Amino acid sequence: MGLFNRFTLHTPESVELEFTLAGIGNRAYALLIDYIFFGLILIVFLVGALIFNSVLTEAVTKLIGSTNRLELWLIAVQALIAFFIYVGYFVFFETVWSGQTPGKRYVKIRVIRDDGRPVRLQQSTLRALFRPFDDLFFIGVFLIVFSQREKRLGDLVGGTLVIQEEQPRTTVALKVSKSTQSLIDSLLAEADISRLLPEDFAVIREYLHRREAMIPNARNELSKQLATQVKHIIVLEKLPTKVDANLFLEAVYEAYQQVNR
Repeated sequence: MGLFNRFTLHTPESVELEFTLAGIGNRAYALLIDYIFFGLILIVFLVGALIFNSVLTEAVTKLIGSTNRLELWLIAVQALIAFFIYVGYFVFFETVWSGQTPGKRYVKIRVIRDDGRPVRLQQSTLRALFRPFDDLFFIGVFLIVFSQREKRLGDLVGGTLVIQEEQPRTTVALKVSKSTQSLIDSLLAEADISRLLPEDFAVIREYLHRREAMIPNARNELSKQLATQVKHIIVLEKLPTKVDANLFLEAVYEAYQQVNR
């Protein structure tokens, strides 16, 4: 049941580190937020550039009369500055915030090196320089979707990974809906809950703990996919069509614990 793309990293110190890859949905969501912030910065820069161009052009016109070459030079220089701002946005935040930009921090994902250590200036710079190719030509989307470690071109060149930021687990019991009780009784009577392996239950528990942090569309798709897999495992032939996938998974979670007490 491969709901989350997890992998184990063996460090040179013989320590095993387990990570969950961020996934295309979380990365796209974080990038959208970053582009909104970058867009605001770019607007401020363009307004300042227009004012500067107007003042400089007027002054040069009074001195020599022609400003054709000056305008071309200004456009070229300011386009280069805009590109450096674009690259610098990602380099600055990923370096200062240990692999996070404002978008990544909000979505709770992080960039790390292939060896599990925090990214440095070199890796962040390489990732940022290759970002235009990943974004404009959709190379990054295809590479993330089809590569085992979900690496875009910038990650391959920079030697980095994008992972979900692990949150400390509490011992508080998972809160489930009150309406699950009748469904739990049905599952215990009609389904073979004992067919669920511990690792199957772990995936269900992982999803229920993480679902609130997921994008709604991604959460709906994952819950349906997982519910279908679980239904097949426990040999459940009949299930009310109006039962929500999340409600079903909550009921399976509780039923499994009752069976294994």
